[in-house]
Amino acid sequence: MLIIGGGVTGSAGALAAARLGLRVALVHDRPVLGGNASVEIGITPRGETGPLVDELSARHPDGDLRARDVLEAETTATVFTEHSVFHAVTDQRRVTAVDARDERTGREVRLRAPVVIDCSGKAIVGLLAGARTLFGNESANEYNEPSAPAERLEQHHGHTLFFRTRETDTPVSFPDVPWAVDVAKDYANLGGQLVEPGVDNGPGPVAGKFRHPDPATRRRMLLPATHFWEYGQWLDPYTQGEEIRDHLLCAIYGTFANVKTLEPDTYANLDLDWVAYVPGQGEFRRYLGDYVMTETDIREHRHFIDAVATNSGAFCLHYPIDDTYDFRLKDWKWDTRDGLPFDVPFRCLYSVDLDNVMMAGKHISVTHVAGSVTKFMGNGAQHAIATAAAAALCLRYDVTPRQIGEHHLDELHTIIAKMSQPEQASFGATHISD
Repeated sequence: MLIIGGGVTGSAGALAAARLGLRVALVHDRPVLGGNASVEIGITPRGETGPLVDELSARHPDGDLRARDVLEAETTATVFTEHSVFHAVTDQRRVTAVDARDERTGREVRLRAPVVIDCSGKAIVGLLAGARTLFGNESANEYNEPSAPAERLEQHHGHTLFFRTRETDTPVSFPDVPWAVDVAKDYANLGGQLVEPGVDNGPGPVAGKFRHPDPATRRRMLLPATHFWEYGQWLDPYTQGEEIRDHLLCAIYGTFANVKTLEPDTYANLDLDWVAYVPGQGEFRRYLGDYVMTETDIREHRHFIDAVATNSGAFCLHYPIDDTYDFRLKDWKWDTRDGLPFDVPFRCLYSVDLDNVMMAGKHISVTHVAGSVTKFMGNGAQHAIATAAAAALCLRYDVTPRQIGEHHLDELHTIIAKMSQPEQASFGATHISD
């Protein structure tokens, strides 16, 4: 089987598949695994985690995840890093293979498998195969969601760029960056830093008027939240990713220059310790499945007979853009609901249009509001474990994911439950050769 995307979600799916005895190829477009949790970005997995996620997301001293080591210890798992999927080979309603390109050499490889799980976060397999997707913020009346906007918005959660400053023992100069200050304007608050890989939302140096913010500012906006550095909500996340990243680089460099310039004596020794080159990616397109999960489903803890994953966390809704600084959020809503976990139905984890493609992570079949909580990396890993278990049954019985939901739910539930046990190293290793 194939898993596309080596973030926490895809890594968890690959590990679950390998421990179910399946031959699995994990294809990832970066040199390191972990996605938004990787050493390149550094967020910690939130939502439901569990033993597999904890094993994968433990960190080396340099901050890199142990995911690669864990997967390479599995004899039936093969990891292709720095490979970008650019084409899907289809036969009617099935994806029979994907073509991926080595980003260093340009060499292309065709990978065939009877089952594909898309964990890219971008619905890349579905888009290449022509599957229907969802995008943007649905209006309140589309799915009867109280937190949705009155009118549909063709926007998305933007990207965030992570950085860290430090105080050195000697003065540190910084060049004039008028091209960056044009973006940052007079902004001079470096709060919202990555303290270290896995620890975000750190404080930072503040200068000028930002030392004494307007008391009328809502308290939530005074937090040093990393995701307040966000941009690109109305740009195409697929084709304008570099533009979004470069704008955020200007915001960070310009803000750093402002802090140094406004209070040169205070911050003479201030240095930029690290600035990410890869942004923390926000929202892309979402697959259309047999069911679209909504905010109301989550709030009311709707019972699903085909529930296969437990998710947790708050609705995390971002409202762009600050009236003055376009790289800052205007507002943010962290709605913890009742604080209780909720169930995700299997019908949200396979494409309505493709008979052998399942999905896990931020692009499952949910609305924008529901996706603001199901998107957490720990939650996505639970989707991936469920789809890996379903893949084993698809191969065993030569059926589609939809048919698993119709005829093999009890067996699916049993496999998922056993994969969630802390002591579970391997289950039912039938070593199916796909």
